Amino acid sequence: MRWILFFGALIGPSICGEKFFGDQVFRINVRNGEEIHKQIQLVNSDNFMLNFWKPPSTFGCPVDIQVPSFSLQPVKSFLKSQGLEYSVTIEDLQSLLDDEDEETQHNEGRERSGNPFNYGAYHSLEAIYLEMDSMAADFPDFVSQVKIGHSFENWPLYVLKFPTGTGERRPAIWLNAGIHSREWISQATGIWMARKIVSDYKKYPAVTSILEKMDIFLLPVANPDGYVYTQTKNRFWRKTRPRNPGSKCIGVDPNRNWNSNFAGEEASDNPCSEVYHGPHANSEVEVKSVVDFIQERGNFKCFIDLHSYSQLLMYPYAYAVNKAPDAEELVSGCLPPNPGLPYPPDPVSGSSIDWAYNNGIKYAFTFELRDTGRYGFLLPANQIISTAEETWLSLKIIMEHVRHHLC
Repeated sequence: MRWILFFGALIGPSICGEKFFGDQVFRINVRNGEEIHKQIQLVNSDNFMLNFWKPPSTFGCPVDIQVPSFSLQPVKSFLKSQGLEYSVTIEDLQSLLDDEDEETQHNEGRERSGNPFNYGAYHSLEAIYLEMDSMAADFPDFVSQVKIGHSFENWPLYVLKFPTGTGERRPAIWLNAGIHSREWISQATGIWMARKIVSDYKKYPAVTSILEKMDIFLLPVANPDGYVYTQTKNRFWRKTRPRNPGSKCIGVDPNRNWNSNFAGEEASDNPCSEVYHGPHANSEVEVKSVVDFIQERGNFKCFIDLHSYSQLLMYPYAYAVNKAPDAEELVSGCLPPNPGLPYPPDPVSGSSIDWAYNNGIKYAFTFELRDTGRYGFLLPANQIISTAEETWLSLKIIMEHVRHHLC
C-alpha cells in the first residue's frame, strides 16, 4: 500500500475533470417563509441543473447556488418573476478553478523536487496518507495510525491517534474532517492540526496538559471516495460514491446519514439531491466505520466536525423546538467571549454532532470554516494556514474546557 500511495502522490490529482465555463454562483436573499417556498421550487426544478452550495434553511440566511451557463438567463428570469433578490458572488467559476489547478500543480512540482510537505497547499489523498505515514514513523512513541475501516471504493479510512498515557479507554477527543468531499479546506485544516499537535506537545502547556489527560483521534479525510472524485472528475462533488438502487444518481450525503433525526426536514429522500439521507441510517460505510469505532472504544468526551463554508461554530439540536439540555454551557460556558474565537455560535440540523450528543458525547461542535462566500469551496491555498490557525485557537478553548470538566 505504501508504494501505491507513493506512486499516486507523485502523479498527483488529475486536472482533466469536468469544466465549468461560464458558470456563476448566485446569492439569493431569504426574508420569509414564502420566499423559502419559492427557493424550494427552484431546488426541485430539474431543468436548471443547479448545484446548491448553501441550501435554503432559515430566514435571514442567504442561499448560494451554482448556476450552469445554459441556465443563467432562465434562473434570472425566475428570480425576477418571483421577486427574489440576488447578487452574483462568483462571476467566472472556471477562472477560480484554473487558478486552483495552477497552484496545485506548482506545489506538486516542488514536492516532487524534494521539498517537504507543504501545509499551505491542497494535496491528493495519496499525499495526505503519506504524510500521515511519515508522522507515525517519525514519532512512534506519540503518534500511531489506525485503520478503522474502508470506503465504498476500498480506500482505507486512516485515523491518527495521539496518546500520551497508558490504558485503552482514556477520555478522548474525536476530530473529523472532509466528510463533504468538495470542502477542501477541511481536509487541509485537519492534516495541519495533526502536525500542530505533534509540534506543540511538550512545548506549550495548554496542548501538553490536554494530552496528559486525554487521547486525540483525528480523521483527516472522512470521505476518501468523494475527495478523489473531486480531484479527478468533478471538483464540486459532495456525497459518497455508491450507486443508489433504482436511481441513475450516485451517492449519499454522509452528514445526513447519522442515526439522529434521520430523514429530518433538512434532508431529502430524493437520491439525486445533494442532501439525500440514504436508504437508512449508517448505510454509508464511511459513517458506520466512525460510529462503530467510537462506540466500541467508548469514553469519548468531545466530537468536532470540520466543514466549510460560512465561518460559523455550531452546536447540536437546531432542528428541535427544544434546545439541547446543555445548550447554555455549550454556548456561554464552553465558548466564553474570547478574541481567539473567530466564529459566532449557531445551531445546526441533525447530523454527526447530533448523533455524538445523543450518544453521550456532550461537547459536540461543527466548525464551518472560511469563507463567507467570496470564494466558497474554492478558498485559495494562501488562506489555508490562517484558516487553520484561527480554528486551532477556538478548538483549544473547547478542548481545555473539556479537560477541566472531566468526570
